[in-house]
Amino acid sequence: MSYKVSLIPGDGIGPEVTDAAKAVIEALGVDISWDVVYAGEPALKEHKSLLPEETLNSIRKNKVALKGPITTPIGGGFRSINVALRQELDLFACVRPARYIEGTSSKHPGTDIIIVRENSEDLYAGVEFKESEEETNGLIDYINGISAKKVRVPSAISIKPISSFASKRIIRFAFELAKRENRHKVSCIHKANIMKFTDGLFLQIFRDVAKDYPQIEANDVIVDNLCMQLVMRPNEFDVLVLPNLYGDIISDLCAGLIGGLGIAPGANIGENIALFEPVHGAAPKYTGKNKVNPTATILSGVLLLKHLGEHKKAEILEKAVANVIKKGESVTYDLKPTRTDPTAVGTKEMTEAIVEEIKKGLKNV
Repeated sequence: MSYKVSLIPGDGIGPEVTDAAKAVIEALGVDISWDVVYAGEPALKEHKSLLPEETLNSIRKNKVALKGPITTPIGGGFRSINVALRQELDLFACVRPARYIEGTSSKHPGTDIIIVRENSEDLYAGVEFKESEEETNGLIDYINGISAKKVRVPSAISIKPISSFASKRIIRFAFELAKRENRHKVSCIHKANIMKFTDGLFLQIFRDVAKDYPQIEANDVIVDNLCMQLVMRPNEFDVLVLPNLYGDIISDLCAGLIGGLGIAPGANIGENIALFEPVHGAAPKYTGKNKVNPTATILSGVLLLKHLGEHKKAEILEKAVANVIKKGESVTYDLKPTRTDPTAVGTKEMTEAIVEEIKKGLKNV
């Protein structure tokens, strides 16, 4: 079967790691036609826009995309291309598996957690007001007039919306994923003891939805307590469902449990569209140096193949990556015992080693 997939190379190290993912997928013999489109700095140069309509239309048409990391500006200007993509395409579920791979520096062998993060609401919804602006001061005056809790003047304001609609959608998604992946427990992560109306709503909806899945254990954990438990007993967790901000933070913590962002894949999924990307950023200081670990993007390609229904090919690729990391020979510096190990190889060389493992896997099919 043939597929057409939108490809956003990204910037910084993005083109190198997406080239690696393309190479291993092509080595599997999967017939994918890549529709290359741009976002970030390359798009700004070509189309005078950080997120051109051409890019969005390509993804809407193809329904599936692979994306390299894109630099997110800090401070003023464009909020975040990554956030904008999720919001424009209604990719409401961010799925980030954190699975231990033998040969990494992880101190927690056996860790196997899936983070399911709500993408559209919470403090990342972008409802913000700048300090000392007329509208901001007016908002503060209104809040101070109706609330016993007062806001200092001047202040910057960020609003945290949590709706029943989005909460039900992401929580049901998490339980359905648990069913599909034969997982046994879904944990709701919150701070409802303090934020009683926002996180409290998220927790109440979790408890309501959980009743529809009696075969799956459901529990809830306060987010700060979760951080402690994860670094002590990560094997007690299975699927985590979280509002947007907590999901972003906890997914990085879980990446640390398995050996770092270099091996952490991700997917952003909507009703009809799915976009796959590594969790890590664009690391511009390594651009073009053939140095960075391609694993996170390659494993995002594994998720893409599963989404396309190419489960056997996805399994071969996943095993090929695991074999290369386990051997510890043709791996990048971050997967060596020390980061200055002279035997470390580059991005291309590690990709070539994975391709060789794929060839062995295909022979055994």
